[in-house]
Amino acid sequence: MVANPIVTDMGDRPEYTVAQPNEKHSPDGFASEDTKSSSSITVQSTPKKTWRSYFWDSFDKSPEERRFLLKLDAVILTFASLGYFIKYLDQVNISNAYVSGMKEDLNLYGNELNYMTTVWTVGYVIGEIPSNMLLTKIRPSIWIPACEVVWSILTILMCKCTSAKQIYVLRFFVGLAESGFYPGMQYVIGSWYRKDELAKRSCIFHASGAIGTMFSGYFMAAVYHLGGVDGFKGWQWLFIINTVISLPIAVAGFFLFPDVPEICRAWYLTKEEIALAQKRVELEGRAGRGKYTKAKFKKIFSSWHIYLLTLLYVLFNNGNSYGSQPAFALWLKSEKYSTVSINTFPTIASVVQVISTLLYAWSSDTVCKGARWPPIVYSAVNNLVINISLAIWVIPVGWKWACYILQGFGGGISGLLFAWAHEICGDDNEERALVVGTMNEFAYVFQAWLPLLIWQEVDAPQFHKGFMTMIFIAVALIATSFVVRHLHHREVALKKRAVDEY
Repeated sequence: MVANPIVTDMGDRPEYTVAQPNEKHSPDGFASEDTKSSSSITVQSTPKKTWRSYFWDSFDKSPEERRFLLKLDAVILTFASLGYFIKYLDQVNISNAYVSGMKEDLNLYGNELNYMTTVWTVGYVIGEIPSNMLLTKIRPSIWIPACEVVWSILTILMCKCTSAKQIYVLRFFVGLAESGFYPGMQYVIGSWYRKDELAKRSCIFHASGAIGTMFSGYFMAAVYHLGGVDGFKGWQWLFIINTVISLPIAVAGFFLFPDVPEICRAWYLTKEEIALAQKRVELEGRAGRGKYTKAKFKKIFSSWHIYLLTLLYVLFNNGNSYGSQPAFALWLKSEKYSTVSINTFPTIASVVQVISTLLYAWSSDTVCKGARWPPIVYSAVNNLVINISLAIWVIPVGWKWACYILQGFGGGISGLLFAWAHEICGDDNEERALVVGTMNEFAYVFQAWLPLLIWQEVDAPQFHKGFMTMIFIAVALIATSFVVRHLHHREVALKKRAVDEY
């Protein structure tokens, strides 16, 4: 779809206008300057910036584009955030159930919790890349909700488990069903939003996981008192309620999810709004859906993108003890805190993560002018200081509390990492889908075995090996961020030079 720019008095910001049915327009679907009517939808090649955009980016856009973004946000962000909230709630509930009676009821006195996490991770790893590659071929509005229905049903079956082996089997298939959700939603978000919008949406989506972690503790504290109702223990009710919440959300996705712009058939978007979405993606230089060919695979695997972006995400995902193990909860348990306290106090770190995730997103899109690396490096420095302190261990109790709580600052950059990947791989849709899937895939490949070595429950609550490993990972994350920044800047400069010479 090609359109001639309508040059306005802004001078350096050409505008494109999507024609409405009552307009005269060329076959490409865009009105010319002398045929534009008051009902047309205008999109700027380079979005303007005023002080209002520091609060929300759509405030600087045309009323029609704001209306379109409001619809898009209402559906994509709501479905994505609720789905990820439920996914993370389920992911964390196994730890909350473990420390809230499941351990004693099922006689789990070894490393069973680590094994439960590992088998879930194995299922997750197996499904991720195939799932994201499928999203370039089939409709996300079918695939993603279907996966959510499956994991919802499997989750409720957890309440009937009477042995660790039964839990291992279910956790494997839950991980397999959940594997496509997070990277798949990141791929879809990266298919709709422009650079000045992307970090906020990606991070809002990611923040819902921290909210899931936080509410898991509140849920466990609440449902713990349901123990004995209908013959179920408190920890069993956690899985039941989880499914009751997630299943309606999954079913709604079949009717509401908008797919990606080039195959969108959402009933709540007009044809002109879909054309607008397609033009916005074109202005960002983001390629449409294509085929995986031998030449394309060769191009993808001969680039630094897939290797360094994957390494960057592996370091992030495995570099925060707040996210990888319930270290805070196990320390509280060792200090003889009540079950309610063990489930609620760690949620403070989740609150910190939600706040920091949003701060990182807004600062990246505004103060940092689209740069992704400054918040990423800051979060790694935060992890470095905290894990040095916890590795020492013999520190004031107040500072130990602060360290566990401030770990939340290290968990809020996932959305920024994916936003960076969307921008770096934007000119190849299949590379973008594969890289996003691979980033998440290998993060969990390491999560499948690394906790077994460094977060052994027999070392709780001190976890010296774990905290020392976190120190090394923080340093590596900082170094890799600067390498990616350098290579991306060089790549952009080479492309610009090639265009100028042409």
